[in-house]
Amino acid sequence: MRDLGVINELNIDFMGMRRPAIILSGALMLIFLLSILIRGFNLGLDFTGGTVLEVGYQNPAELSDVRAALEAKGFTGATIQHFGARTDVLIRLAPQEGEEAGAQLSEEVFKALSDAVEGQVELRRVEFVGPQVGEELREQGGLAVLFALIGILIYVAVRFEWRFSVGAVAATLHDAFFVVGIFSLFQIPFDLTVLAAVLAVIGYSLNDTIVIFDRIRESFRKVRKETAIEITNMAVNQTMSRTVITGGTTLLVLIALYAFGGEALSGFSLALIIGVVVGTYSTIFVATATVIMLGISRADLLTVPKEGAEAGNTLP
Repeated sequence: MRDLGVINELNIDFMGMRRPAIILSGALMLIFLLSILIRGFNLGLDFTGGTVLEVGYQNPAELSDVRAALEAKGFTGATIQHFGARTDVLIRLAPQEGEEAGAQLSEEVFKALSDAVEGQVELRRVEFVGPQVGEELREQGGLAVLFALIGILIYVAVRFEWRFSVGAVAATLHDAFFVVGIFSLFQIPFDLTVLAAVLAVIGYSLNDTIVIFDRIRESFRKVRKETAIEITNMAVNQTMSRTVITGGTTLLVLIALYAFGGEALSGFSLALIIGVVVGTYSTIFVATATVIMLGISRADLLTVPKEGAEAGNTLP
């Protein structure tokens, strides 16, 4: 039964655009790979270790004045940004040597800021992460992504057919690499919240892919005359309403979260926005196109009759 809605009357030749789309994706992946190898990531405190302080000023604070006050006391290389209102400032400092460096550093930084301005300065939050902890978080984060991809490969291979499994993993890798590539290219801070968003993108991309794969499998079993490309185009067009509605409503929430969620959620919501957009694209032009290129046919999706079924039917 076909979905209702005007959008289901579309008859777009998505598979006819698969080669230009793959060339575009390949070019972007190459750019992102070079960026990761040359520029690396702007790792946050979670991965590098160090100290983060949230300071509240009585009057709006200029970041240049805050930086000058810190550099005057010898605190160079700090990352300083507004955290919500202009009276709230977030300061990130590189790891310091010594076991009590975190506590001592926060006191010294707070004193330097208090002496440099008129009015009251409030120290609202202090966090300290050691370099060893940051290194462990990087390793565990990479393992989390790896195990997620392995689980996807096994799940799709069991539920569908091995060609679908390869297509799903290709699309998932494409989406995850696209997100981290953009963060590397534009040097957007990459922390644990962004890593969590990458894992969420993997799940979202897989869900969208499974919906279309299920419709493709159903169409292959029902339609007898059309070619594999025609059947795939039919399945993609029939699921387009679900794709647009799901992706659109998700984007509305994420854009609101990015606009009003503050600095703490900006990286998380931005990664999800990128992931939802790219995930919708990759489901069609990476996952489905990969299945077509691997030579899927109706015979691969037909249900194999159980042994003894025909013999059972001949019994009186």
